[in-house]
Amino acid sequence: MDDRAVGLTEALREARAEVAARVAEFDETTRILAEARGDSDTDDEHDPEGTTIAWDRAVSAATADSARQRLADVETALARVEAGWDGTCVGCGRPIPVERLAVRPQADRCVECASRR
Repeated sequence: MDDRAVGLTEALREARAEVAARVAEFDETTRILAEARGDSDTDDEHDPEGTTIAWDRAVSAATADSARQRLADVETALARVEAGWDGTCVGCGRPIPVERLAVRPQADRCVECASRR
């Protein structure tokens, strides 16, 4: 594995750990909100004090789903690099700039090719 691939692997493993931690946080928040509601028959839908528990749960669950998708994207990219991908664009074959991969490590296309999709 060359230096570029090693760097990509490290970046993807770091991204995976960060996103997995976020997924766990959102899942825990959703669980806590569900427990807060419990079997209560309190009508939080008309609570003038702020958002409802149902709304908070929905937002937390949607955010967790988004983080899970990001985790799947990073896992796919990591598998691609570990299988020998060297960071070249699948569209044009040129190396994807390191700056792009630092921001979006799962990218498989350079900005120019990605903008054509």
